[in-house]
Amino acid sequence: MRVVLGFSGGLDTCVSLKLLQERYDADVITVTVDVGQRSKLFKSAERRARQLGAVKHVYVNAKQEFVREYVFRSIKANGCYEGYPLSIALARYPTASWLVKVALRERADAIAHGCTGKGNDQFRFDMTISTLAPHLRLIAPVREFDLTREWEVTYAKKYGIEIERRPYSIDENLWGRSIEGSVLEDPSRPPPEDVFELTRDPSKSPRKPLLISLKFERGIPVALDGKRMDGVTLIEKLNEMAGKYGIGRIDIIEDRILGLKAREVYEAPAATVLLEAHEALEALVLTKEELGLKSRVDRKWSELVYHGRWFDPLRDNLEAFIDSTQKRVNGEVEMRFIPGKAEVIGRKSPSSLYDEKIVSFHRKSFDQKAVASVTKFHGMNGKIFRLRGDVV
Repeated sequence: MRVVLGFSGGLDTCVSLKLLQERYDADVITVTVDVGQRSKLFKSAERRARQLGAVKHVYVNAKQEFVREYVFRSIKANGCYEGYPLSIALARYPTASWLVKVALRERADAIAHGCTGKGNDQFRFDMTISTLAPHLRLIAPVREFDLTREWEVTYAKKYGIEIERRPYSIDENLWGRSIEGSVLEDPSRPPPEDVFELTRDPSKSPRKPLLISLKFERGIPVALDGKRMDGVTLIEKLNEMAGKYGIGRIDIIEDRILGLKAREVYEAPAATVLLEAHEALEALVLTKEELGLKSRVDRKWSELVYHGRWFDPLRDNLEAFIDSTQKRVNGEVEMRFIPGKAEVIGRKSPSSLYDEKIVSFHRKSFDQKAVASVTKFHGMNGKIFRLRGDVV
């Protein structure tokens, strides 16, 4: 049997590789998809794959694709789930899609991944793979053999697989980084400082504020401080700039797909900044009714993405509405970075619905006396209810 395995070089995927060889008698092709992880991880993954007997290792640079086809969509939809900018969830779709592409090209019989049976990623991988290649067998060794981390560590030592000393389970991409496990499993304990790599401790960040400007066109960021740049470069620069100020640290109790509550710690400097700037610009150019409906649409879009339903037709339906609103989301947002926070301090747009001449208290713009006829009937039902005097 010929199997394509999504391979990060971590414990789960290394153990999966050996189990595929040992218990499925499989020739394993490992695939590492670059969605913005640090480069040293790719070298380590390829080295481990070859040491463990993979018949072939494939590296895919999908950073531009990830930003263009997934991150930009998420920005337009203000993609966020329970306070977490969709980053790890979002990156699973291009990763799984590339596993399918490689499997079809290599004429594989199956696709495998290293997801456990307790996490969210199994849904994202399984749904993507089964949708794009329903004829291929899907194998998840860690889930299928109901493995524990302790068993995996013992099994890995048997094959001389190096185990990372740090006890945390870490995942990262250009749009964010997640950390879980070990002491973080006790929600009463604050995260140790050593879990963070993208962000500096806010108490040790620069005291002098940093002013930046972001330009958006049709809801997509296209320039930083007046310089146009591609999405990957812009996000990389923002991660560095905002990270120095400790911006984008998130510590939440998250409701997983299976109904389990989990303590999740994230770092998302660029995502935090861009989503805040985008929402500020939307508030300037969209009507009250548009904003009200869009907040509900955005929430549903985010739930679909989080729950592994990227291919649900409802996402396309929601994006049709989202894209129609983004035609007017053009303009610039000024922001100030201070320790631990990015503040919107200014915004402007050719599509702005803000009219200083009308709203200003220092000018006469309409007959204020006429408003009395409006307030007289405003909330009439509630007024009558109270006047009846039979409030329970």
